[in-house]
Amino acid sequence: MKTKFNIYITLALVLVLGVSCSENFLEDVKPIGQYDDSFYQNQARVQAYVDNQYYEFFASFKMPTASVIGVYTDANTKLTEEQGGVQDYTNPSKLLNTPDVAKDYFGAKIGTGLVNNAYTRIRECNNLLEDIDVKGASLDKTFRDRAKGQMYYMRAIQYFDLMRTYGGVPIVTKVMAPSVDDESIKLPRAKVSEVVAQIVADLDMAASLLPGDWDSANYGRFTKGAALAQKSRVLLTFASPLFNKSWDGSNERWQAALDAGLAAEAELSQNGYGLYGSTIKDWESMFLIDNMKCREAITVQLLSSSNSDVNFNINNNWEKAIRLPSQGGTGGVSAPKEMIDLFPMANGSRPTAANGYNDFTFFLNRDPRFYRTFAFSGVKWGYKENANAVLWSYRWLDNANKAYFNDLNTTSTSPAFVRKMTNATASNALNYAYSPTDIIEYRYAELLLNIAECYAALGQTGNTLAYLGKIRARVGIPSTNNYGIGTLTDKYAAIEACLYERRVELAYEGKRFWDVQRWMLYDNESLPGTSGGTVSKLGLAPINGTQRTGNYLQYKSTATAADPLAASRASIAVDPDAAPATFQTQLSNLAAYYNANFVRATLVTPMDNVSGTAVKIKFNPNYYISGLNTTALTSNPWLLQTIGWSDATGGSGTYNYQE
Repeated sequence: MKTKFNIYITLALVLVLGVSCSENFLEDVKPIGQYDDSFYQNQARVQAYVDNQYYEFFASFKMPTASVIGVYTDANTKLTEEQGGVQDYTNPSKLLNTPDVAKDYFGAKIGTGLVNNAYTRIRECNNLLEDIDVKGASLDKTFRDRAKGQMYYMRAIQYFDLMRTYGGVPIVTKVMAPSVDDESIKLPRAKVSEVVAQIVADLDMAASLLPGDWDSANYGRFTKGAALAQKSRVLLTFASPLFNKSWDGSNERWQAALDAGLAAEAELSQNGYGLYGSTIKDWESMFLIDNMKCREAITVQLLSSSNSDVNFNINNNWEKAIRLPSQGGTGGVSAPKEMIDLFPMANGSRPTAANGYNDFTFFLNRDPRFYRTFAFSGVKWGYKENANAVLWSYRWLDNANKAYFNDLNTTSTSPAFVRKMTNATASNALNYAYSPTDIIEYRYAELLLNIAECYAALGQTGNTLAYLGKIRARVGIPSTNNYGIGTLTDKYAAIEACLYERRVELAYEGKRFWDVQRWMLYDNESLPGTSGGTVSKLGLAPINGTQRTGNYLQYKSTATAADPLAASRASIAVDPDAAPATFQTQLSNLAAYYNANFVRATLVTPMDNVSGTAVKIKFNPNYYISGLNTTALTSNPWLLQTIGWSDATGGSGTYNYQE
């Protein structure tokens, strides 16, 4: 969310004294909650306070694969099949179960510097909610209500990310004075159900206070529909196996999540939101609607194209990260073979040999979304300075077995690269450093997929197919055989179909890890006191024991240092925007060129490796929910540690996040 002010307000962690300071609208540094009445009587200052909350929550949200409020890194995406490279949580040689290596998202005591962690953001929300109606009673009521609505929304999503990281956490809904003697402020870790109840209550309050839509000058602020959609997301997570031992035996939570999803769908539709467009070109274009309403965008991070003062503007880092060096980028994102082989065929069927899939000429006859998600050698991938640029990335060997790369991209580990959400008009003059492309954090398509999954879990496979069909129809998959999905024989097949569609539709949008986490898809194991085994019920193979696979696209013969294909490839170009018949001819020509000139070669260093040696993913069951780190435990010694993690004294954790 792009704000109108650049205000650096920081607040105390729960139970710890801190200060709030801003160069823009507070004349003095004051302890939080001690602003005089005049502050809340000035609408411009209060508005700046609200805008600063957007900044503190979302300033780090600069690429779509990033997640976790306030932090926004792509660490979670790298734990999935979407990107290769071993992380600590997938390294089979590591076992993380002590508090010194647990996640530090909970927050730390404030030292001499300023902080912006989860509980300081919650504290700032609490501050405004407590004071605005008392000290700001003279302000316009609609303004006050909308300010509160935005605070309720932000407090809710902050607790949601705490819940997804730690399970139950202390619930703080008022500003507390720090004290070493006051026992009442030593709040325990709440049950997950209690945290969810608080989140839902906040989102309901937000929905009651926020408008269905804002005027164009305020586009990007949270709406009533966004609050209801977020409620759908929260309740879907709560219904899923990670937090729900009875996911397969009780319908109560699934029904609540379904009701929330349908309410959000109705509200958003009433205000002009919905799936954007009716073609694959529309699907691609919706990601490039900048700083103005896109009907698919339920929540959106607005970004700036300015390079005049990078301290006061937030730019998109995605374009720079995924463009190859030959295009002026920093290296590109190599697509693991597991992602290349994932997307459906053009008729919606799964990519199997029986359905005509060839994993060498992988680009033939694929789901239209494939060509807008990935780039590959021979495909047009333009930018401002060269609108008709064609991507070529391959290597060849000479007689001495020395390797050469046509585009100097020696880090390339795949024949395909992520291109989703890139802009053909982006300029490489400054290496895409100031990309203004907005990031849609919550799309209407995701809401429809939430609803489809709830129907699936309830055994209503017909409704599941209807909602999945909406997603596929929009991108041009023919309706035959239920858009290629076929017949869903039971609720397990229906759930798996929903998770599959999410992998395709929401690829590289920061969603996959949360789906893997809430369905516990790494393994069939479980921790003491928790349930597992969802993988086999859904007919899936565990992610553990697999690896992200890469390959070189390599010239068949040996050559000298000169590019052996420079001349012959000049006539090859595949344009996804070409007329359908022309596009198919181009793909066929490219396949013939691949077969005549290339082989798929093994990487020198595997995509998933430790010190150069290939390894397979091992995500241990206690990683699904992190333990509290050492600082949190020693600062708040009454807090219980999570099952599967040791506490600050070496004892075993006892907090069970499944009820």
